[in-house]
Amino acid sequence: MRVRVEADGGSRGNPGPAGFGAVVFDAGTGEVLAEVAEALGVTTNNVAEYSGLIAGLRAAAELGASTVDVRMDSKLVVEQMSGRWKIKHEALKPLAERARELAAGFDAVRYEWIPRASNAHADRLANEAMDGAPRVQERSSPAGWTGARGTPTKLLLLRHGQTEMSVDRRYSGRGDVPLTEHGLTQVAAAAKRIAGMDGLAGAPIVCSPLTRTRQTAQAVADALGGRPETLPGLIETDFGEWEGLTFGEAAERDPGLHASWLADPSVAPPGGESFDVVHRRVRGVRDELVERFGERTVVVVSHVTPIKSLLRLALDAGPSLLFRLHLDLASLSIVEFYPDGNASVRLVNDISHLA
Repeated sequence: MRVRVEADGGSRGNPGPAGFGAVVFDAGTGEVLAEVAEALGVTTNNVAEYSGLIAGLRAAAELGASTVDVRMDSKLVVEQMSGRWKIKHEALKPLAERARELAAGFDAVRYEWIPRASNAHADRLANEAMDGAPRVQERSSPAGWTGARGTPTKLLLLRHGQTEMSVDRRYSGRGDVPLTEHGLTQVAAAAKRIAGMDGLAGAPIVCSPLTRTRQTAQAVADALGGRPETLPGLIETDFGEWEGLTFGEAAERDPGLHASWLADPSVAPPGGESFDVVHRRVRGVRDELVERFGERTVVVVSHVTPIKSLLRLALDAGPSLLFRLHLDLASLSIVEFYPDGNASVRLVNDISHLA
């Protein structure tokens, strides 16, 4: 996926109260995919400009972008990141290095200087941040050496139990299939495991709207108390015309497209949706959960791809994670998202409760 990042930063006083703004656009349609802005306290214009670039690149990475066109009205940042100007100021060197690390995660990044008038969207966000956007209150953090601040929102990520489709290892997206008897046994064990964890009585439970996840979520609700809430954004990938096919059958039916789909997250199955689309959808769910249930623990019952997408967001990883991480049926993973933007993965694919 190709995106355009427009970023800006400023300081009233240089140094003075500073902030940045960044916007990620779909390079083809111009659709706004992400916005980020933050007040930085007292610092310089150049530090704020670099901070905006870093935030924009990080947002593009979370969206699964492969190619990024960066547009900024800071001649200094554009020239330094393009390698044409040396970085002499010590305060900017670690920021430039962080930007290069993020840029290295994409297939290609191109930098372009634009006049301030052409950078109005990011400029507006930066000014709103400087005008008093609230900063995250710094408190002691259980994350310790990671540097994360504040109390996280903890997500217990539970995959649904076995279905007839999973027995045969068939693509199972929007097809609404129930759990098997064995699947019901699996989710009962998972629910007992979760109920035995401290401090979860009455915890929010959210799930995909499909039957297999609603059955799983209900088992958890019966064990914890409470009532599951369905969130459409947690639904599995739409596999389109590959729904119900095995991996081999789909590859034989559409060999070229299937190979492209495995190599490029922007490619969709025939009549289905791409992993890039799923990632953006799940990112929105993550943001909603953090906003609604900040500092609480939430049980999230979903499918393979949405759970992998949440783990990918927490790890700040690329789309290759989708193919390199295995998640068993009724497995439990745990992630924490902090109010300062940090995250921590605490557990992945635990099935000890099924032993």
